[in-house]
Amino acid sequence: MIPELHVGWVLFAGAIGLIAIGVGGLLMSRDLFRVVLALAITEAGANLLLVLSGYRFDAIAPIVTNEVGGVMVDPVPQAMVLTAIVIGVGVQALALGLVLRIYRAYGSIDVAEVRRRMDDDIAAEAGLPLPSGREKPAVHS
Repeated sequence: MIPELHVGWVLFAGAIGLIAIGVGGLLMSRDLFRVVLALAITEAGANLLLVLSGYRFDAIAPIVTNEVGGVMVDPVPQAMVLTAIVIGVGVQALALGLVLRIYRAYGSIDVAEVRRRMDDDIAAEAGLPLPSGREKPAVHS
């Protein structure tokens, strides 16, 4: 017999799953746009986890009633999440603006290609020799 799942456990698992998906996308993606999307997914999971930390399933919203002594939901995490959402939208807009600027400057949003071209530009601007040893070593059989 399968025990009944509590809604809270499902929501906590969903929040942790969103964070894991986002972190996996941040670590495995080579495309800058996908990195920004993974960051947004991670942020959504963190916001959900923060809201769940202050939520009580047997409580009511503090604004609904004037009862004194009743069990109420903690409004502080909700206010923090609203602030985090606004800040997150600003960060995502800035990140997408930077991705567009990088694409216009280098013609690519592949992390390895952009890094190589940036290294070349920095070396040329500083008058230094180009970084050597970027090629993969030859395999001798």
